[in-house]
Amino acid sequence: MYLAGAVMGMLFGVFVLEPLNDFVDYHEHQIALIEPSVTQYLVNELKKSLTGQTPEKAIFYAQFGAILGIVIVWLYGLLHQRIHRIEQLKEEINKDLSSTIRQGESDILEFKSSFRWDMEQNRVNRSLEGVIMKTLAGFMNCRTGGTLLIGVADNGDILGLEHDYQTLKRQDQDGFEQAIITAISSVLGADLCRNIKILFHVAEGKEVCRLIILPASRPVFVKQGKEPKFYLRTGGGTRELNIQEAVEFISKRWQK
Repeated sequence: MYLAGAVMGMLFGVFVLEPLNDFVDYHEHQIALIEPSVTQYLVNELKKSLTGQTPEKAIFYAQFGAILGIVIVWLYGLLHQRIHRIEQLKEEINKDLSSTIRQGESDILEFKSSFRWDMEQNRVNRSLEGVIMKTLAGFMNCRTGGTLLIGVADNGDILGLEHDYQTLKRQDQDGFEQAIITAISSVLGADLCRNIKILFHVAEGKEVCRLIILPASRPVFVKQGKEPKFYLRTGGGTRELNIQEAVEFISKRWQK
C-alpha cells in the first residue's frame, strides 16, 4: 500500500505538480513574451524534466509527490479503520440481547456471571476481575473482537448485576462502568479503554452489562505478577499462548 502510494505520488508530482508550477511561472514571469504558447512551454519543460535536463527540479517534485502519496495512504488507512470500527459498533448495538444470548457462547461471544462477586462462595472475589481482563485481552488480540455479557450464566440464565453493585462505592451503572474502566487501565493499558463500548440492558427484570470489544491496534498483554501474559480467543474459550506461539501470532496479526 505505502509503496503503491509513493509511486503514484511520484507520478503525480512529476506530471501534475511540476507542470502546475511551470504554469504559474509562465504567467508570473511573463514567459509568454518568449514562448509561443503556455501549452508548448509546459510540454518543453516536461521533456526537459523527463530527459534529465532539469534533474534537481524533477527530483524535488518526485520526492514531494512520494511523501504526499504516503501521507494520503496513511490517512486513508486511519479513516478506513475508524469507519470499520463505527460500523462494527453499530452492528453490535443493534443486536437484540435475547437473541444474542440464545446463540450461546462462541468465538465472538462470552458469558460471565459476575465481575467480582463469587456466586459459589457468596462473597467478593477480586480474582474474578482478572478472568474478565483475560477475556477482554483475548478478544482484542483477535481480528474480529467480540462481545462479553456480564450478569449471564454459562447456560444463558439471567443473573443480573445486583451482587456486583453491592461491592461498589457507587452502586449503580456508572459505578460499575467506572470499575471496569479502572481495571482495564491498570491491567491492560489505559489506551485500550477506547476499544471497549459498555452498554446496559434489562432482561427479565435484571440488569445485564454488555461489553463490545473491538480488535486492538497493538498486542494486548495481561499484567499478572512479574510476567505479562498473552491471551487469545479460540473457539468458545480464552487460552494463554506460550512465548513461541505468542511471537508467531503477533508477527502475523500485526504485520506492517
